[in-house]
Formats: sequence, structure tokens, C-alpha cells
Amino acid sequence: MQRKTAQDFDQELLILFDAYVHGALDRRGFLERAQKFAVGGVTATMLLGALSPNFAAAQQVAPTDPRIKTETLSYPSPNGSGSVKGYLARPANATGPLPAILVVHENRGLNPHIEDIARRLALDNFVAFAPDALSPLGGYPGDEDKARELFAKLDQTKTTEDFVAAANFLKARPEVTGKIGVVGFCYGGGVAHMLSTRLPDLGAAVPFYGNQPAPTEAAKVKAPLLVHFAEVDERINAAWPGYEAALKAAGVRYTAYKYPATQHGFNNDTTPRFDAAAAKLAWDRTLAFFNQNLRG
Repeated sequence: MQRKTAQDFDQELLILFDAYVHGALDRRGFLERAQKFAVGGVTATMLLGALSPNFAAAQQVAPTDPRIKTETLSYPSPNGSGSVKGYLARPANATGPLPAILVVHENRGLNPHIEDIARRLALDNFVAFAPDALSPLGGYPGDEDKARELFAKLDQTKTTEDFVAAANFLKARPEVTGKIGVVGFCYGGGVAHMLSTRLPDLGAAVPFYGNQPAPTEAAKVKAPLLVHFAEVDERINAAWPGYEAALKAAGVRYTAYKYPATQHGFNNDTTPRFDAAAAKLAWDRTLAFFNQNLRG
């Protein structure tokens, strides 16, 4: 069966789904409001299923791929949750230290899609590390609804410190050159922005459709930024002009792209909001940006 795309759904329904994904609407609220789009034998529950992630169909790199090595390990976060788990992926045939990428998940913790992103980066000759912010609550539960519920219970002050600790842990690993970048998606895009204000030695930051810091934070950014936006994403895009002005005033090196006719989450190939052409272009730009800023 052909996979559905955003064009197969009413834009109002996509906005409802975005509100549901980001906690502004619970499951019952989504189903009640989605009912008016359930026609021709389709139920609201079926619509939710069609919009929800299909991890198996989108997997690009198998966990057992012999070209990479993967492991789950814990790192210390003394100013945060104490100890946090993460997923490390690296090339199997590496002959020396490599630059590293911290991969930051959306607001559901370390799900199979983000692990796959880490494996993809390993195939592009990076060490990739994806922490699980849900570690203090038992880790990603294997269910997206449960993951969102758990995520709302996190102490975000501690979680912020967990990601700072993750970057420092990754930078110091023996298989890493000491040069690291960060890529994050949605919530993780906001973390990537945050880390660019917290880590003066960060080599590069790539936020995908993430909330920006307050404009007063922009002067702290020392890393070059590559910022990806969806066009149909008012929730994220509204604050960008103010933050962009602050980046310019601070002399920060940044490039920003807005991808026409795309939805929030367009790089996530597990859901119909995925836009193949925009995702490929954004990812190619991301890899080139990391290669330019982290190698040599």
C-alpha cells in the first residue's frame, strides 16, 4: 500500500495532530475534533493511526548492520538527573578518532526513529550519540502516547543539564576527535539552540524546526548555526524574526532555510508529514555543514 503524505489530509486535521503531538490536546480531544474529517467509512481512530509513526517502514539502517557498531551506555549528569542512558553508533571500520554528533530527539524520548538517525550518521563517518531524556522515568516506553505523558513529567531544568552533560561526555570519548556538533528535531531542535548558547566550544548546531532561545541569549552563540524550518509551522516560525535580528546583531554565523509547502516534522520519515524532497535537501545540507565545520 502506498504511504500517505501530508497532501492526503486536510490542513486543519494536520494542525490538530500537531497540537496532539505537542501536548496541547489529549487523545480524546484529538479524536473528538477529528471526527468531522472521518468520512467514507474512515474513523477518527483510523485517522490517528494513519498520522502516527511507522518506525519499521521508515528504518534505513538496521541495528545489526555490520558497517556500524552500536551500544547503549550511561553517562553521568551530576547537575541534572544523576545518570542518563544514551545510544552510541559509530563506524565499524574506523581507524582513528572521528568528529561526533549529539542527536536530540523530539518530545517522546529516544524512539526507534532517532536511533536510526544515529545509525545513519555513523554510516556518514561520524560518532553519533543519542541521549534519552526519559532515562530518569525509566526510558522510552515503546509507546508514543505513554512517552508524551512521561515527557510532561520531566524536570526540564534537570533535563537541560542532562544534555549539556551529554555533550561534554561525548566530546571526551576516546573515539572522538574533540570536535562535536548537535542536530535536533522539534523539541530537540530547541535543545540544539540551547546548547549553542551553553557550549562555547560547540563546533556546529543544526536545529530542525525547534523553538529558539530568547533574543537576549543570541550573543552567547559561538557555533555556526544551520537552521531548518517548515513553511507551514506558525507555532515555531513566529519567534524567528526576533531571534534572527539578535543573531545578526551579535555577529553569529548562521544560515536558515524554510522549505516550501512543508509541515512541522517534514524530516521525520515515519509519518505522513514527511516530505521526501525537502528532507533529502535538508539532510544533504546538514551533512555538508557538519563536514565543513567538524573535520580538518
